Amino acid sequence: MSSTASTKRVAVIGGGILGVSTAVHLLRGGASVVLLTERGLASEASGRSLSWLNSAGERSTAYHQLRVAGVDRYRTLFAADSGRDWLQFGGGLMWNAAGEASATEARHEYEKSIGYDSKLLAPELIASATPGIDPGAVPENAIFNPGEGWVSLPDLVDFLMEEFHALGGELVLNAGKASVTVDGGRATGVETAAGETYPADAVLVACGAATPAVVAPLGVEIPNGSPVSMLVLTKPVDHEVKAVMNTPRAAVRPNPGGTFALDHDWYEESISEHADGSFSIPDEVVQELADEASKLIAGNPELKPASWKIGYKPIPGDGEPVLGELGQVPGCFLAFTHSGATLGLIAGELLAGEIMTGAKHPMLATFRPGRFS
Repeated sequence: MSSTASTKRVAVIGGGILGVSTAVHLLRGGASVVLLTERGLASEASGRSLSWLNSAGERSTAYHQLRVAGVDRYRTLFAADSGRDWLQFGGGLMWNAAGEASATEARHEYEKSIGYDSKLLAPELIASATPGIDPGAVPENAIFNPGEGWVSLPDLVDFLMEEFHALGGELVLNAGKASVTVDGGRATGVETAAGETYPADAVLVACGAATPAVVAPLGVEIPNGSPVSMLVLTKPVDHEVKAVMNTPRAAVRPNPGGTFALDHDWYEESISEHADGSFSIPDEVVQELADEASKLIAGNPELKPASWKIGYKPIPGDGEPVLGELGQVPGCFLAFTHSGATLGLIAGELLAGEIMTGAKHPMLATFRPGRFS
């Protein structure tokens, strides 16, 4: 098959933000793209992500720089239409439990040291920085990061898919568990669970927490640290909250339609995984998370869960993104990261560039899958 930029054929496995973003960037570059999903679009992690756009706290320099670039791409999208209710920049607010004020101060000092916009606030100053928060929920101090935001990934995926179809992309829904085909040691396409084949010059595996399992038959081992997690969407309620909140008992962000999206990790032991791969959690635990979130909001409105989704949250074994071509299987690329929302646009852009040109982008140098070899 031809590998010229104008005719390169790429198969993308995964209908979440990383797969869809890369597919659209490939189409913009003139590639022919087929996108295959196990079920629907945004049916896994992208459909249950808090999707807080940030680079708060401490991480490697390379990871921080990539995340900052990721937020920048969202700001460009936001600037084109600030009225989209699924992408907003209202800042981020975090605080620790009582007795941990020094840890919050240390985080603030670190963020300032790397030029990350960070404000250390006493509870009584929070209202002047961001609306809708109950200051009584903050035991000692909080950090407000004005440059942070949030995105509803299912809405973003729908938005990008409009361009995907307009540019002539081919979508294969409900393909089941697809596999990478190899000939002569090189990726040659994708085979679906039903045996249908899609030849390609390059393949991108962007299957969230399932990514290591998809490439394992190729002789590639990618450590997988993905935990089970849950995202709860509430029923609509009147509120003025603009910021994403990251707190000891609930993480909360506004969501379109006057609703909230909620998650955390304290309830993970209450989640049961069943033989068929499904998950369940007692209703009262879901309501407890909603009650914890209510304590953070001015007026403490009653929050009622409208729906919740449970599944694996993609996290590579070492916590760092896995982005780029497999050294063992040329032509096969991976996109596997905890920060799928923040990196969604920038990772798609950089991976598409590598797939199209063969030139490795320096921002992905430390995130190559080959580091596990």
